[in-house]
Amino acid sequence: MLEIRTLDKPDERRDFRRGHLEAVHMTGLDFAVAVFEPGWRWSESVGPLAGTPNCRTHHDGHVVQGRPHIRMDDGAESEAGPGDVFVCTPGHDARIVGEEQVVVYDSAGAMAQSCAKAAG
Repeated sequence: MLEIRTLDKPDERRDFRRGHLEAVHMTGLDFAVAVFEPGWRWSESVGPLAGTPNCRTHHDGHVVQGRPHIRMDDGAESEAGPGDVFVCTPGHDARIVGEEQVVVYDSAGAMAQSCAKAAG
């Protein structure tokens, strides 16, 4: 099997406060591109839509632009920047650092599914 999709024609776009994501759905993979504006914070922008105080989704991400700061429920926290690849398990909050827009590619697909459900 071979599937090739273009992000120029996403299967869905979901808007939420201070950001949005666009996703393509393929066999075994939902791939999302998420854009977050300065001032975005998961617990304020997506949390009320999801009905949870923290993100309960696993992310395998690549930061293309900007600086997200992630804080895990166990207190571990770190900041990622352009070129960084990260794995983030469920149970975290995230916020944007500085005044630059953040662009993240999520190749696990979980972000596309859970954020789409929350924003829909």
